[in-house]
Amino acid sequence: ANPKIERAGLDASERIVIISSNLTWPNGLAVDYETERLYWADAGMKTIEYSNLNGTDRTVLIGNQLPHPFGLTLHEDKIYWTDWQSKSIQSADKNDGLGRLMLRENLENLMDIHMFHRHRTPVATVCKINNGGCSHLCLLAPLPKAYSCACPTGINLLSDGKTCTPGMTSFLIFARRTDIRMVSLDIPYFADVVVPVNGSMKNTIAIGVDPKEGKVYWSDSTLNKISRANLNGSQQEDIVTTGLMTTDGLAVDATGRKIYWTDTGTNRIEVANLDGTMRKVLIWQNLDSPRAIALHHEKGYMYWTDWGEHAKLERAAMDGSDRVVLINSNLGWPNGLAIDKVGSRLLWADAHTERIEAADLNGADRRTLVTPVQHPYGLTLLDPHIYWTDWQTRSIQRADKNTGGDIITVRGNLPGLMDIQAIDRVRPVGFNKCSVRNGGCSHLCLPRPSGITCACPTGIQMKSDGRTCDNAPETYLLFSSRSSIRRISLDTADYTDVYVPVPELHNVISLDYDSVEMKVYYTDVYLDVIRSANLNGSGMLTVIGQGLKTTDGLAIDWVARNLYWTDTGRNTIEVSWLDGNCRKVLINNSLDEPRAIAVFPRKGYLFWTDWGNLAKIERAQLDGTDRKVLINTDLGWPNGLTLDYDTRRIYWVDAHLDRIESCDLNGKLRQVLVSQVTHPFALTQHDRWIYWTDWQTKSVQRVDKYTGRNKETILANVEGLMDIIVVSPQRQTGTNSCGVNNGGCTHLCFARAADFVCACPDEPDGRLCSVVPGYMPPFPETTSSDEKGDTVGSRKNFDSFPAKPTDSVENTIEKCSQEDTSKGLCSQNVNQVLPAINGEGLHISYIIGAILSILAILILIAAVIIYRHKKSKFNDPVVSNLTYSNPSYRTSTQEVKIETVQKPAIYNQLRYKKETATDNSYTKGKIKIVEGICLLSNDDMYWDDLKQIKVTRGGILRDHACMKAGTLSIQGSTDSLGDTETEQLLQDEPLSECSNVNARVQERSGLPLPDTGWKHSRKPSTESEV
Repeated sequence: ANPKIERAGLDASERIVIISSNLTWPNGLAVDYETERLYWADAGMKTIEYSNLNGTDRTVLIGNQLPHPFGLTLHEDKIYWTDWQSKSIQSADKNDGLGRLMLRENLENLMDIHMFHRHRTPVATVCKINNGGCSHLCLLAPLPKAYSCACPTGINLLSDGKTCTPGMTSFLIFARRTDIRMVSLDIPYFADVVVPVNGSMKNTIAIGVDPKEGKVYWSDSTLNKISRANLNGSQQEDIVTTGLMTTDGLAVDATGRKIYWTDTGTNRIEVANLDGTMRKVLIWQNLDSPRAIALHHEKGYMYWTDWGEHAKLERAAMDGSDRVVLINSNLGWPNGLAIDKVGSRLLWADAHTERIEAADLNGADRRTLVTPVQHPYGLTLLDPHIYWTDWQTRSIQRADKNTGGDIITVRGNLPGLMDIQAIDRVRPVGFNKCSVRNGGCSHLCLPRPSGITCACPTGIQMKSDGRTCDNAPETYLLFSSRSSIRRISLDTADYTDVYVPVPELHNVISLDYDSVEMKVYYTDVYLDVIRSANLNGSGMLTVIGQGLKTTDGLAIDWVARNLYWTDTGRNTIEVSWLDGNCRKVLINNSLDEPRAIAVFPRKGYLFWTDWGNLAKIERAQLDGTDRKVLINTDLGWPNGLTLDYDTRRIYWVDAHLDRIESCDLNGKLRQVLVSQVTHPFALTQHDRWIYWTDWQTKSVQRVDKYTGRNKETILANVEGLMDIIVVSPQRQTGTNSCGVNNGGCTHLCFARAADFVCACPDEPDGRLCSVVPGYMPPFPETTSSDEKGDTVGSRKNFDSFPAKPTDSVENTIEKCSQEDTSKGLCSQNVNQVLPAINGEGLHISYIIGAILSILAILILIAAVIIYRHKKSKFNDPVVSNLTYSNPSYRTSTQEVKIETVQKPAIYNQLRYKKETATDNSYTKGKIKIVEGICLLSNDDMYWDDLKQIKVTRGGILRDHACMKAGTLSIQGSTDSLGDTETEQLLQDEPLSECSNVNARVQERSGLPLPDTGWKHSRKPSTESEV
């Protein structure tokens, strides 16, 4: 090092060295404007000196008792400085150094010091007048120049010497995990500038630019979203926020106005409009770990790299068709990818082979450009140069695109480097094949080599004209996954899940769909509510907001417009109107752990499962009467339940016996459909298929409902899978007596097997209720004027309540045929409802009182019996206890042991816990019961269920891992890390090729991980170590 003191104009002109000898650590620097002297403090020489402004007449002001001076300032005739070693602020005379004073002592971490003077005389300059005529910066300069105009870093000044260009025209833009930076290629030096995006970045991986609108797009694999902003950092917005896991590659089609991306978590390649709308999955099969993606709009091709088990480089049309593998040999980790459109070549960087290679656009004429390169990741090309980011050297490199020579370092000392793009905004973006009326397409217009293709968003079918899309899928699956509700279209072959944008989802368990109003109903056991919403996320309403504990099952009677649900916390089955009014408890006895529920409106039946101590499947009329146990043998945990309305059969899943079974509506003709399922929770039926969700495989699967064969995984890698239903025009069909005018009932109407009944809610709603169809009880007549006024008021209140439409008694009778009358489906004559005879009221009251007394005694006896039964459920050594409890939604049922000892405290804690953590989120124990027991009970026997992990790819782990007693459990992506851990991970640089690897795995497991060079370098000895 050559310590020195330099001088230049405020515009950096006329730079010269004025002091270069007898200097060690020149720290503080101050100018005395009155005497035109320059003062400085040297911590190495332990002096304070001064000289003229040109460096002449150098004099030592203070040369002793200066342990370690750092900051320095002047005011009037005094000089002030800070000292690191003495931890003090001192002063002395600025002319002779005498009169030293100790102003403050014992001050830790002292640094710079400056004098603030409120009445310092301002100086008139040229830049104070209209900013000197400069568009941006006006900088003072020595006379005779006086001033000069300047531009922000990376922006050129126009020929007028006063105006700057609007921004960088040619530049590099790259992601650095927690920020995005730009390096201008318009100026003769390289300097990186942070894009001041107004938003957080956790793990920015891929990056793309739209030069037409001047916007930058990026993906964040920790926040799981794709965002965009202007190049100056303004107008930041998230465009894709759902269905993303690890978006490693991103490309902007500035010509076709689309954005393409790869996701190595979901193994998909998708496309959408630049605002994130009309999203479509293009490729979803035979992808292992897709990474970089590059577009050639003029030729209609897209190229991508795949660094999975069998690394390859592929090409397809930009509509996903005509897919072909170009290169699949001598590849390791093909990362960056770029297209040389001028030379018609494809270039890629391989971090495993440590090479940058090139080939023609068909994969032929392959050759090596640069080798060795330490660990290249991003790759881009502009004019005669290629640029790449390197993890190990922490730098951006440049080389000649044809020869690979003339390698230079553009910028160094940049840890966390990821993707990089080179942009020239002056270059035209090209002709858009879809520019004229969107190519005639109603939704997506995608280029291909021979023209264009009209495409529809994911799950939506194209009409016969080949240009117009349906508004929505006709047949699809709806399933819940704790914090989301998603849709899988059965109209298309990709079976891609699409998020239903319902807000405020915390812990969604059960759901059902109303095809009449096209609303989804769901239960949230974190909020203890039942809600409804439209499929576009709007119109969210709380249907039932109180009196719920653990609502496991939900079913809609689409004919009578009633809502049924099971509450395993209260051990009840209840019903209400679809708007939540007219709530009534149907069944509240002999229920242990009711779960799934289903209705058959045409037959008037209600079915439900009970996985309690004596597991069973039951049936009743829709009003709760004629209750019958259908199945109560060879059952473990009957979770899901669905009905096949065509074949009149019941299907259910048993999470303890690990199988799917069926029987007829009377519990007869029972048969096992599938005997090997790991942990099924819910199921549904459509056409010839049975669909179900599985906790352990974290997937949605299906089999043939007739043979149990042709097992297929529809969707994989989904955490927290819960309920599943099918929405189809063929599903909710048929009618019953309650389908017209609510059966003439004032409140609840229940269809039964042979007739129908009216019922009243448990809590009066202010309206008079009748159980006689078509009959409205008259209001009691009063004689006093006050009572008459009250009666009028009550009628007004009655009119204000919402009610289902009902016909008059006469109209109802007129509509009844003789056959309907014989079946009891018509309303009774008003005259049949007779008032009580005088004198009978007292007699009836005695009878009612006696009956109520007897009922009270019976209820008390039943309560004692139930209490003893419940208590013996866990304490009676004769009764076998299960190691894991089903309602906690554990992930494994492989080890179910019979125990005679009492469960540990953790058993009760994990029975469907609802208490929240410190961050007000639901606990992990709700989802992963096995892992919860492992972590909370600290019992090694519970870890056996976790020892099922296969290490692939030579011991290279791409996901986060957790370790205990030599057992490895893959958690999957960054979802298993909190924000603090993720930030720490980003600071500690990854230890493998994967951008999301947990660095702690290597320390505990000893598994070999590739050396990426992300090591902590030793800091050189500096003054700060003194």
